[in-house]
Amino acid sequence: MPVIRTSGGSAHATERILVVDFGAQYAQLIARRVREANVYSEIVSHELTAEEFAAKAPSGIIFSGGPTSVLVDGAPRIDPGIYELGVPILGICYGA
Repeated sequence: MPVIRTSGGSAHATERILVVDFGAQYAQLIARRVREANVYSEIVSHELTAEEFAAKAPSGIIFSGGPTSVLVDGAPRIDPGIYELGVPILGICYGA
């Protein structure tokens, strides 16, 4: 887990949230809001494999949404293996 230094200089381990970028302009905003809650967040591409997600050992995953409907041919997709990782997933504006 990442280590965060507090203002007092002490270090502690924290949870890791992965914010999956599907092309919407608000992935940065979501990641910032998570960080404001003192939780480490990292923006990642929707093209990562389930194995790459697992290697990052997330505590949770947030799908940030995108400009394309999930029903449109060619809409960005996620590796279905991600749903089998046992990690909580929150979908924001993407029909997860």
